[in-house]
Amino acid sequence: MNQTDARITELMARLAELDRGRAEIVAEINSLRSAQSEGTAAIKVVPSAKVGNPIDRNSTIKQKIALFRRLFRGRSDVFPIRWENRTTGRSGYAPACANEWQRGVCEKPKIKCSACPNQAFLAVDDASIERHLRGTDANGATFVMGVYPMLADNTCSFLAADFDEGDWRRDAFAFRDSCELHKIPVAIERSRSGNGAHAWIFFDEPIPAALARRLGAFLITDTMERVPDIGFGSYDRFFPSQDSMPGGGFGNLIALPLQGLARSSGNSEFIDESCSPYLDQWAFLSAIGPMPRVEVEHLVEEASASGKILGVRIPLVDEDEEPWLAPPSRRQAPPSIREPLPSAITVVQADQIYLPRLALPPSLIARLIRLAAFQNPEFYAAQAMRRSTHDKPRIISCAELTSHHVALPRGCRDAALDLLASLGITVTIEDCRFSGEAILAHCAPIRKARSQPYCRMIPACSPQRRRSARRSWPSG
Repeated sequence: MNQTDARITELMARLAELDRGRAEIVAEINSLRSAQSEGTAAIKVVPSAKVGNPIDRNSTIKQKIALFRRLFRGRSDVFPIRWENRTTGRSGYAPACANEWQRGVCEKPKIKCSACPNQAFLAVDDASIERHLRGTDANGATFVMGVYPMLADNTCSFLAADFDEGDWRRDAFAFRDSCELHKIPVAIERSRSGNGAHAWIFFDEPIPAALARRLGAFLITDTMERVPDIGFGSYDRFFPSQDSMPGGGFGNLIALPLQGLARSSGNSEFIDESCSPYLDQWAFLSAIGPMPRVEVEHLVEEASASGKILGVRIPLVDEDEEPWLAPPSRRQAPPSIREPLPSAITVVQADQIYLPRLALPPSLIARLIRLAAFQNPEFYAAQAMRRSTHDKPRIISCAELTSHHVALPRGCRDAALDLLASLGITVTIEDCRFSGEAILAHCAPIRKARSQPYCRMIPACSPQRRRSARRSWPSG
């Protein structure tokens, strides 16, 4: 063996030793992470006093299904399942029906399932739950089950908030922080696609959907005080999505968690603050304490009395607000801002009103963007007539948040300056509006009809130019 071969053999031996060392380090890291996940699961949930025998991953499938059905209770007489057209790439959910696609009986998509005279909806049972948890049906096809949260009497057993945009991690865990601040048990689930999250709050008995949604509105308002970037769109991402059942429908649906095939990719599972799935999903769910109705009512009543629900500018008549709690002006006094405020700022007046974002605390930013928000009358009109509110935002916001500025419409200028002045902030206005440049416009004769052989000249045109245009216009 020459010197080169000996050197190669030596380096290969060293490389193998490094690989063994790396494998040992990775194994120890995984072991520590597992222990940390178990500890986090025990800390981050509120134990339920109603659970006599805790469920874990070693429990029987019957026990797991019973826990699952107790937490994710929706309509039991009908449930949606996911469909996918591989040819067109379209997908969606439809009520599970025994007559689906039977020739001469099912007339989808010509007739909606809710209006079909031959509907034979399948009720929720243990077998369907088990198929969802395993991920496939009896034929081996993918099986994804959803739930209609709102019951026929306009009540619900849980509230789910949906976060599915680019910053869903930040928004979901900011929402969770608000829940923990008010001692509300919440579970964060990574969605089935992996590109969003659902925050689940469970109730120990069915409560009015309007009450549950007001709880969510309060939590979103409270979260926006700390993270204004969440935006008013979050007010429309609750399940149930209406206060009352739309006529002739089932209300909005939400996909159930713990779908078997999605779990193989780490999706459709409940996660901790590091976005890692809990080691034992069933032990985590078993420890969740449902929220009593009396606590929901007390929290919502306090929030409403202090003006912390849906604080937008110039509200319309809102059936969610108690008129006997409102002051004579019909406006609640805004809560005080506790964060330090700047003594002076510069506001740029251009195509919009731009305020320096980095100089303002989040609670003040949230209050500024509310100046450019108002309630959508179309939402409330549809809700009053029990029509679908899909694609009708409850709140319309005209504010924009950039990385360095808060942009408001110019019509909010006086309101913004009044707000800043009431807080003792001196404002210097920098006028960057573009007044435009004068241009010389020459008339071009335009014939519109034989009876009108020349254009209607603008007032700036001289009589001589009009006579010239009359002579130059072709007679034919």
